[in-house]
Amino acid sequence: MIAFNHWPDSFARRYRERRYWLDLPMTDILTRHAENANTAVICNDKHVSYQQLNDSALRLAAALARRGVRQGQTALVQLGNEAEFYIVFFALLHLGVTPVNALFSHQRRELTAYADQVAPALLIADKRHRLFAEETFIESLMNRLLTLQTVLLHHADGKESLGSLMEEEVGEFIPTPTPANEVAFFQLSGGSTGTPKLIPRTHNDYYYSIRASNPLCGVTEQTRYLCALSAAHNYPMSSPGALGLFYAGGCVIMAPDPSPDSCFPLISRYNITLAALVPPALSVWLEAVKLAGNASALASLTLLQVGGARLEASLASRIPVELGCQLQQVFGMAEGLVNYTRLDDDEQHIFTTQGRPISEDDEVWVADAEGNPLPHGSAGLLMTRGPYTFRGYYNSPQHNQMVFDKDGFYCSGDVVIQHADGYLQVVGREKDQINRGGEKVAAEEIEHLLLRHPSVLHAALVAVPDPLMGEKSCAFIVSREAVKSVALRRYLREQDIADYKLPDRFEYLASLPLTPVGKINKQQLRAMAAAAQTQGDAL
Repeated sequence: MIAFNHWPDSFARRYRERRYWLDLPMTDILTRHAENANTAVICNDKHVSYQQLNDSALRLAAALARRGVRQGQTALVQLGNEAEFYIVFFALLHLGVTPVNALFSHQRRELTAYADQVAPALLIADKRHRLFAEETFIESLMNRLLTLQTVLLHHADGKESLGSLMEEEVGEFIPTPTPANEVAFFQLSGGSTGTPKLIPRTHNDYYYSIRASNPLCGVTEQTRYLCALSAAHNYPMSSPGALGLFYAGGCVIMAPDPSPDSCFPLISRYNITLAALVPPALSVWLEAVKLAGNASALASLTLLQVGGARLEASLASRIPVELGCQLQQVFGMAEGLVNYTRLDDDEQHIFTTQGRPISEDDEVWVADAEGNPLPHGSAGLLMTRGPYTFRGYYNSPQHNQMVFDKDGFYCSGDVVIQHADGYLQVVGREKDQINRGGEKVAAEEIEHLLLRHPSVLHAALVAVPDPLMGEKSCAFIVSREAVKSVALRRYLREQDIADYKLPDRFEYLASLPLTPVGKINKQQLRAMAAAAQTQGDAL
């Protein structure tokens, strides 16, 4: 089994007694509907029933087992917003294989980092992704990882493609999911350091988060959910996301992206009732309705969730008026804790807070810089532990010592205000991280890459407030010789990082400002970048 930090026995016992943990594998989400002929997923006009989804997952699991894939191994998966993402996910759960689900926007650098951490025996990817259009990257991974024995490509030809394995007979296959208190899969951390960190999620904790989310979001068998954000993200997976819809027996409609051009026709055609967005996508939706006057396309939409980054109250208040649906704010993290505004909350709570925790056993408090509790109404660091909040990053003992206190409370790095009624307002981030429209960019990672450029002496990346994206990034550069921004962007692209990590702007200085102890003064750099923006030199 995968080694990870377990909950202490006393906590595990309490969570079982209170029926948070049911000791069921997450495959139960699907197998409980195994005979259901209703549509589970609509993808590219193809309707996949619950029975078909379950059968495909079992066929794929059986085919992989015949090829030597077995319980206890790990997999690296990179698929887009298609039904196959869920078929693969449940197939691996049936096998007891622990996947890392990379985002489709991730490139060589991210995928290599994940592979190095988990040493996968199996790679499943999409041939339409530029990394897998040719064999070069696959060959480099196989040379790098002696563990990697099986590769399956979606949208490929041949008997060993993902599609062909999903059509093989199940035969005598018997599912072997990992025990419910063991790791089901790894979620991805946004992280504030250069190395992407993996979050071990167990069947027990993740399944509870999903089950408990549904009633708070009004999800039933009649709910029709638009999955427009990346399917691998924690938010559209489990808050309540596609997995919550599958648990309830509802229908998930896949969109390739969150743009109005992609989503509005789907909402109208399939009478979608629930959608989830990040604030930048919401801004585009509001602008599209304002310009085109096509709010009627959203007539079936009753609830719009917005999360992933802080939502300004001015935008929040426009949703009921301009989009004609209710807003639910969501503030969650792949590490566990999820907060929702409630469907019966007043407008003050819905528009100005990011909700309150799911569970009565979510323990949340706010700390000052020294780790001391702060009173309600004061801004400080979010501290949390609970029945679905993890107890440590995978294989990261030193980092875990930094982000967990002696009592097992996790410091997320979010700066929040907690009100007396338990509702949270997100103020910002304490960690050196940019939240660019819900995509987290670790400043250290980009700085290290820039410092490898032969012309760069010093580099610092900071966040700059942006009305559309929430935050954008500005790289301050001290160089040996004149170097153009376009050259630095081209250089970073050559390092195979995801495009959302590229700095939005470059500024050049003779030297970087320092704090009294000799560290780069990022507070001053943020002020410099914000001042330039205020003066009209917008990013």
